[in-house]
Amino acid sequence: MTTPRATPYPEPFLPPDPKAAANSRIADFARWAARHRDAEGLQDPTDYQALHRWSVTDLEGFWAAVWEYFDVDATTAYERVLDEETMPGARWFPGATLNYAHHALRNLHPDAPAISALDETGAGYEITGRELRAQVASVAATLRDLGVGQGDRVVGYLPNTPHAIIAFLAAASLGAVWSVCGQDYAPKAAADRFAQLEPTVLITADGYLFNGTTRDRRAASLDLAAALPTLKATVLVDHLDLGWPQTRTAGLTVPWQDAATRTEHLTIAPVPFDHPLWIVFSSGTTGLPKGIVHGHGGVLLEHLKILGLHCDLGVGDRLLWYTTTHWMMWNLAVSTLLTGAATCTYDGSPAPVARPDILWELAARHKVTVFGTSPQYLLAMAKLGIEPAVHDLSSIRVIGCTGSALPASAYPWVRDHVGADVQLASTSGGTDVVSGFAGSAPTAPVWAGELSAPNLGVALAAYDGAGRPVVDQVGELVVTRPMPSMPLYFWNDPDGSRYRDAYFSAYPGVWRHGDWTTVTSHGSMIVHGRSDATLNRNGVRLGSADIHDIVEHLPEIAEALVIGAEEPDGGYWMPLFVVLADGVGLDESLCEKIRDAIRTGASPRHVPDEILAVPAIPHTKTGKKLEVPVKRLLQGAHADQVLNPSAVDNPDLIAYFAGLGAERRQARRPHTPEGAS
Repeated sequence: MTTPRATPYPEPFLPPDPKAAANSRIADFARWAARHRDAEGLQDPTDYQALHRWSVTDLEGFWAAVWEYFDVDATTAYERVLDEETMPGARWFPGATLNYAHHALRNLHPDAPAISALDETGAGYEITGRELRAQVASVAATLRDLGVGQGDRVVGYLPNTPHAIIAFLAAASLGAVWSVCGQDYAPKAAADRFAQLEPTVLITADGYLFNGTTRDRRAASLDLAAALPTLKATVLVDHLDLGWPQTRTAGLTVPWQDAATRTEHLTIAPVPFDHPLWIVFSSGTTGLPKGIVHGHGGVLLEHLKILGLHCDLGVGDRLLWYTTTHWMMWNLAVSTLLTGAATCTYDGSPAPVARPDILWELAARHKVTVFGTSPQYLLAMAKLGIEPAVHDLSSIRVIGCTGSALPASAYPWVRDHVGADVQLASTSGGTDVVSGFAGSAPTAPVWAGELSAPNLGVALAAYDGAGRPVVDQVGELVVTRPMPSMPLYFWNDPDGSRYRDAYFSAYPGVWRHGDWTTVTSHGSMIVHGRSDATLNRNGVRLGSADIHDIVEHLPEIAEALVIGAEEPDGGYWMPLFVVLADGVGLDESLCEKIRDAIRTGASPRHVPDEILAVPAIPHTKTGKKLEVPVKRLLQGAHADQVLNPSAVDNPDLIAYFAGLGAERRQARRPHTPEGAS
């Protein structure tokens, strides 16, 4: 694969502010580790690279320090930090018993907001620490009365509202296992996930808001309940006050109002460190989605680290991250509570037509300190001409950005239109570890178009084709030592074969994530896209994200997708599909502008064979472009073998791209002369 740049690396876009770095929690942690854990090389607490080096060379010392620094409250003590380092199979903190829910509730001030419930209309309400604990206790008692015990599954078909957080914490307090998906999933798509789990209770809402429209999901909720034969009961949430029909599901139904307003004492069950906490699902683009199981202790430590140290969150702070409940960022946003900070839920479109800057308005009104979003959102704000700074955003210290690579062009926009001192934290991770592999920190410089550094405790490397670590070259993103939040196992994978094949088949004992990345000589990372979507032109591998970043910066282009398809005759076709901005047509002048931008910004090799206008680009429900499925459709694979329509944001695009492939194959078919045998 080509190197990511032909020119020398630039200076940092934003070096750490010395005062802010010295006063940050991560610097305080470094000082604490130097004193209490005899951590080597931490003479300067603001030296992020030294802290990271210690965190991956002394795994046991580092994770014990996280445990002690954040005062993890275990019912029984652990025997040792890491019993077995082999991957897969690493066993963390054996002997310890604890509960995530206890830690999520223990640091909240009784009379201060714990959750701010917001929506696209600008309306909202707040739940204090005392109120949250009372509602969790009430719902936990209701679940217990409905027969839920340790290990049972409780599932939610819910928008991003406080109901989902309360239900999750109630289930976790009992030692039950939680799973949730958003209501934009059709009932069948939700059942494809939940039926695997054989849940005991379903908690579902009457609907949600999106772009000025009330989405009624009462019928969908009842259809989902009917598709889950193991249910003992369904809890019905009146989020939009639509009113549930008198004829409900077969079996017991409980109104949320009854479930959440009992006066109960909260009793939290201690569970082993690796007891299942929640099950999150892969996108499920082919076949049934994979259920990825994470444990109480691993999630607790990993999220304390990433939110408390990397995001610098603590008591008095507030996080607003736009997410749906089926994206792992919902799980991370809930964990804000672990630090004693408040979290915000948001129901609605990130940029509704009536109020496209509503998230910035809410961030100002609620004094948000960490604002989380995606590259697509920031680019859309720039193209729409939105001016966030008309609102008082002085409370924002960090803008977190994830979901795909954030192009360098977005960094000056944030500086000029949000705040000059805001730390723009581009991050990369995944549902697989329900956390990040690389990101930012108050003590690390920000590099435009790059991720500041690997996260603490993440032994990250880029491997070349021979399985050797490389620097300043593109390679496979790998993790060479275990993380506490790596999956316990996949659901319904009794021998662990699917889990091993997913991450450890390429390099035995080393986690291969499936992304192309560059680890730079100045300590940052660049993510180039999925390695299974690699462009391979004349033996030279190219990253699709390098092309997308350039093209999507053009004002005429709303979104782009490039694929490379091997053809039966040995040829290679590399088309670029573009979604045009409103009022723009694709003519030769624009095509040449696109080609010139790619040629100049990347290399001549990156210039596509064709540029084709399409109505939209297909994504997973969490917004990731479906590069490999589109490639296979264009190559002629049957749609049923390529994509599960319920996993696609716009299922009509499956037939559209399949049709494009058929048209191309027909056009390339050799002509048989008349009269030939």
